Formats: sequence, C-alpha cells, structure tokens
Amino acid sequence: MTIAFLALQGFVVLFLALHDWIPLGRLNDLRAVRSVDSRVRLVMVTVLSTLPFAVCLAGSAYYLRAPFPGWLVWTLWVSYVGIALGALRAWWIPYFFIEEPKRAARYQIMFGRTYSFLPERHGITPNALHVALHLAIAAILVLLVLT
Repeated sequence: MTIAFLALQGFVVLFLALHDWIPLGRLNDLRAVRSVDSRVRLVMVTVLSTLPFAVCLAGSAYYLRAPFPGWLVWTLWVSYVGIALGALRAWWIPYFFIEEPKRAARYQIMFGRTYSFLPERHGITPNALHVALHLAIAAILVLLVLT
C-alpha cells in the first residue's frame, strides 16, 4: 500500500510538472495550450501547482518506514482534497451538470485534439490524461482514509 501511495503521488507530481512542457503524443497538445496561456503564466502555474505535491511526495518518501508526522498528514489532506475539489469544479461539475460555454471553448482549444474516451457533454470532453490524474487523486484520498 505504501508503494502504491508513493507511486500515485509521483504520478501527480510528474503530471503537474511536465504535462504542459513535454510532448506526450495524443495525450497533450502543447501548441494548443500555448495558444491559450503565455509561457510566463505556464511557468507560474506549473511551479505553484507542483510545489505542495512535491513537498508531500518528499515527506512521504522521507517518513516511509515511520508514522507520518502531523504536519505531513495535514499537508497531504489539504493538498489532495484541494486538488480534488479543483478537479470537480474545473472538469466534472461542468461536464455533468452546468453548461459553461467559455470554459468549454477554452477546453476545446486546449484539449480538443487530445485522446479522450468519454462522450462530450455540455461542450466538454475530459481527456484521458486528466481522467488518469483525477483517478490517481481519488486513489490517494482513499489510501489516506485507510491509513
């Protein structure tokens, strides 16, 4: 369970750090992302979004064989509940419940040529890479509950 916890956290950190910078075939579209967001904005978003999860991963690896200290448990919960709520707000609530034409248009530009397996709803189609991220986040939350 500990290895799965670290592996999932590693995936989240790698996703946040690299998905807007490294070409991943049909899983991302760097040109489309850069057409919507400036390089400066992408750098800021990458650094600010990756940092708390990198701290969580480093702390989890450091305390691998010992009980996690309170600050790490608190940081894990705050970080992963926060990103889960963000994913719900950014992807799943508009996908299932609320039409957001501006968000749908932006996502169509950024992710319209990426691989997806879910049908379009309200103009939004969650791509496979983001679905994988969201499943990893959900699994981390389950593992946090179990520990």
